[in-house]
Amino acid sequence: MNTGIAKLDDFTARFTTLVGQAPTEADIVHHGAQLLRGLVSADDWLPPHFAAPDPQRYRQYLLYCDPDARFSVVSFVWGPGQKTPVHDHQVWGLIGMLRGAEDETRYISRADGTLEAAGQARLLPGQVAAVSPATGDIHQVANAFADRVSISVHVYGADIGTVSRFTYDAATGQQKAFVSGYTNV
Repeated sequence: MNTGIAKLDDFTARFTTLVGQAPTEADIVHHGAQLLRGLVSADDWLPPHFAAPDPQRYRQYLLYCDPDARFSVVSFVWGPGQKTPVHDHQVWGLIGMLRGAEDETRYISRADGTLEAAGQARLLPGQVAAVSPATGDIHQVANAFADRVSISVHVYGADIGTVSRFTYDAATGQQKAFVSGYTNV
């Protein structure tokens, strides 16, 4: 069996067991982050066809979706200098850095509906971060490098490619609905 596929299969089996125990979101994020940290601790398992960049925009490859859509696993492949719009997720999410680095800017909504930058962070290989409507769900993510590809692995509390979410105008807070889909589906 391919070592990469075996590592991903082991991860999804362990994550399936975790969500099957009906834990709280906080428990999923805590224990799930440990599982994801184990997966992204070595960059030797992601098949090349899930790591192919596009020169125009970042790619989101579906690696696994739970049959009951309790969670999905995707690889995000960032070409040099690429970034997302400011956006939310509507569900909990874990981001594990596999290769390269990502820069994140988090936002909070003000009472008047505008957004305020609420912090920045750099995610390095092996590190894991979380997002959630309960703890902060609006951010913008960018490849930290202008000269190479970066890849992260995300786990979301739904089939994220089918979830109706929002992008935001950073200056006005104006929302626009979108569904991300997947590069490979």
